[in-house]
Amino acid sequence: MSGFARVFCYVVSLLTLVRSEPAAADDLGGGFAISGGMTAISDYRFRGISQTNRRFAMQGTISLGHASGFYGTVWGSSIDDYVANGSDAELDLILGYKKTFGSTTVDGGLLYYYYPGSGGVNSDFAEPYISVSQALGAATLKGTVNWAPKQAALTLDGISKKSGLYVAADGSVPIPKTPVSLTAHVGHSFEENYITFGEEYTDWSLGAAVTLENFTLGIAYVDTDTTLYGNSRNISKAGVVASLGLAF
Repeated sequence: MSGFARVFCYVVSLLTLVRSEPAAADDLGGGFAISGGMTAISDYRFRGISQTNRRFAMQGTISLGHASGFYGTVWGSSIDDYVANGSDAELDLILGYKKTFGSTTVDGGLLYYYYPGSGGVNSDFAEPYISVSQALGAATLKGTVNWAPKQAALTLDGISKKSGLYVAADGSVPIPKTPVSLTAHVGHSFEENYITFGEEYTDWSLGAAVTLENFTLGIAYVDTDTTLYGNSRNISKAGVVASLGLAF
């Protein structure tokens, strides 16, 4: 089964389970709510590096949240085989807690990267994260830290264990009286490990998105200060990434 088909089947099966009752479409009662979406994207970039050899990807997500602030999310994408020893899909399993204090939102939790079909190789790893978002009028600024403790899956030599540290800053602002929003991002990977292809580097992007009802059309310019190759292509090269998403 291809990566596109695998991700599609995972998401559709999850949505079928949680939406089996019409009344449970959004508000499940008891403080629980559910949301999901699917996205077609011209290139899946993870921290600036293409995970699809600068080609198309299909992605999907579903999230179950509670009024207390706790949530669980499953996110998936098709990937190229160089990412995780032949695996053609990435699944991110997330458990977190989000709380807003006035105009400030704190969000933290644990993210587990799962790569089905990686041929028995230890490619899966866990990464705790925390972010702080601050609303400044209509604009929002966010700082994020992702830290992965030493794990065998992050090693470069197959023997030792490596850790990971990624720090990022993001900004977004809507254009008044339009469905358009502008975004900016800069991040730095401090560790030379498997997911950074053995490089310490910086990535950045500038983007815009148009949201009409449940659809979002996005475009972004993405670049890094490193040079990395996947299957004969420079997967860290600057590029324009387009996406079309549907939320439900």
